[in-house]
Amino acid sequence: MPKLVEEATVLQQELLAPGVYRLALKAPQIARQAQPGQFVHVRVAVTAAPLLRRPISIAGAQEDGTLILIYRVVGEGTKLLSALAAGATLNLMGPLGNGFKLEGKQPLLVGGGVGLAPLLFLAQRLCPLPVKIVLGGRCQDDLFWLDLFRGVCSQLIATTDDGSCGLQGTVVAGLPEALAQGVDGVFTCGPEPMMQAVAAWAAQEKLSCQVSLEKHMACGVGACLSCTCADKEGKRRKVCTDGPVFQAEEVFYDA
Repeated sequence: MPKLVEEATVLQQELLAPGVYRLALKAPQIARQAQPGQFVHVRVAVTAAPLLRRPISIAGAQEDGTLILIYRVVGEGTKLLSALAAGATLNLMGPLGNGFKLEGKQPLLVGGGVGLAPLLFLAQRLCPLPVKIVLGGRCQDDLFWLDLFRGVCSQLIATTDDGSCGLQGTVVAGLPEALAQGVDGVFTCGPEPMMQAVAAWAAQEKLSCQVSLEKHMACGVGACLSCTCADKEGKRRKVCTDGPVFQAEEVFYDA
């Protein structure tokens, strides 16, 4: 699938939680091709700084050409992005990377933080299958995601470190409850230690597990080698082009 460079128009910028935004863009060419797990490389300024594009996971793509991004402000680039209002234009490259393989009839999604963004797109594409999701956060304020997943998931299980919402503990605490309702495949995105724990659990239960890795990226097209990781055979894999989605056993050797 060819990558595209498209001038997108901002339709809406919405503050979901402190520092977390939902950006709706008119980008019909990219929206038409986008698959869950892929990302776009965003040019946030036309000036010299910040120079590099920012990789942001696609959180939704609609038939009318609307592309949805959900991101957290973590630096100068995303701060500039959050200041854009409706009518502004934004240069996008994408859709990039290899996304999730839509397999199985009883999918389980597991995520935390902004790693939940590509899982929201995945849940929408998996409908009308009975999609289950386990969402993790530090506290109740982190789980504004529950409102976004209602209506697209048949079962939502929340976990928080402090027990203020759902089960107390990490996402691993919610996995047995999901498994009891039937699971034939696992899809996960979020902090790497979380994904490693989910992958280890999936291997123990003999379930296929796809993981979406998050790495710092410069070029987004496999040229700079800044986002590589080692696979189980010791080969360097480019997260931006070989991934970001991998089978868990390819990149988590103990899974």
